[in-house]
Amino acid sequence: MRLVQLTVPTGKLEAALDVLDGEGIDYVVTDETSNRDIAAVVSFPIPTEALEPVLAALREVGLDEDTYTVVVDASTVISRQFDELQEKYAEEESEDRIAREELTAKANELAPAFPIYAVMTVISAVVATAGLLLNSAAVIVGSMVIAPLIGPALSANVGTVVDDQEMFRRGVKLQALGLLLSIASAAVFAFFVRMANVIPPITDITTIDQIGERVAPDFLSLAVALGAGAAGILSLTSGVSTALVGVMIAVALIPPAAAVGIGIAWGAPLVSLGSGVLLLVNVLSINLAALLGLWYQGYQPVNWFQKGEARSATLKRIGVLVVAILVLSAFLGGVTLDSYQRATSDREIRQSIDEEVPSPADLISVEVQQTNTVIFQEPRHVTVTVGIPPGTDPPSLASEIDAAADAAAGRDVSVSVQYVVVEHAI
Repeated sequence: MRLVQLTVPTGKLEAALDVLDGEGIDYVVTDETSNRDIAAVVSFPIPTEALEPVLAALREVGLDEDTYTVVVDASTVISRQFDELQEKYAEEESEDRIAREELTAKANELAPAFPIYAVMTVISAVVATAGLLLNSAAVIVGSMVIAPLIGPALSANVGTVVDDQEMFRRGVKLQALGLLLSIASAAVFAFFVRMANVIPPITDITTIDQIGERVAPDFLSLAVALGAGAAGILSLTSGVSTALVGVMIAVALIPPAAAVGIGIAWGAPLVSLGSGVLLLVNVLSINLAALLGLWYQGYQPVNWFQKGEARSATLKRIGVLVVAILVLSAFLGGVTLDSYQRATSDREIRQSIDEEVPSPADLISVEVQQTNTVIFQEPRHVTVTVGIPPGTDPPSLASEIDAAADAAAGRDVSVSVQYVVVEHAI
């Protein structure tokens, strides 16, 4: 529930009180003598779901957005009339949906001043870079907690649906600068780490699991980003804390940006390309999900002549986001197809090799190494471990296994066969 304090201009008090009386709202009127243009200050409690329609009705009788209005949370209201009012609006509006004015104010608060935003972004990117190079999921999660990227992503889309061009431009600008700062600071830090030999020399950085995961993203990455954007806008419009959702949005943005910087520092363009595509898909998907969520919930400007402009701008931006995501999703589709084909090939190689291992020998494991490319990887080497009973000479299986692996892979692959003695308890 909310407590509203509203300054009423001279000549508008009777019309404002008629609106409140018509809605069955309890109010207190305090005469105002410090300003000749203000007749009184009206205070009244109101259910959260009633705030937007009541403020809209007050705007219609002349209390425009220039009128000084304060809306604060009210923990408890004891009034039979208020209970009836709450029941009335509980049937008409969603209790969890905040008013347009509150939405705009919260979105503005989420986008911090640029100096603080820049410093927090740089710190987050540096910590994420360290986590990726250390292959530490815990450190990467820590970097997401301090990332301030949720504010610009949500405020840009709120600015679109309420036709606040200044808010929209600021949100887009902060998003772009934040991502560029993340990549640049990650690249500088990673270059320092490499040159100073802070970690053991790494020839192929994709061998680090946490980096390899960001180099070849598939369609599941798209689901993560869309979910983050939808959760972010639901937390904002329901008035609950966005802190935890901000971590989820940072999951989709900070590690890929850090991976792009690492690829730049290591001179690995394919790493930067794959991670960069993931980063772009994620940021576009987050914005699309947020924009669709706001549009679905019916947020729009107060003035009727702005509604058409806001609707047109929203539809155009949704269209641009969808087209851009579809174009970039071609890369995700290629990775997804490649993952399926690689899994199928690995299974066929194992099955073929298993048929070549005679009893009493036993096939213990088959490890398939792929070519070092971002997508469309192919088997290049197979390591086979065969178990033999104690006192048994190792069978000569290298030629048979090599032929079976070549046939299953559809290309020439190198094969290593190692034998281990295995004892079975009876």
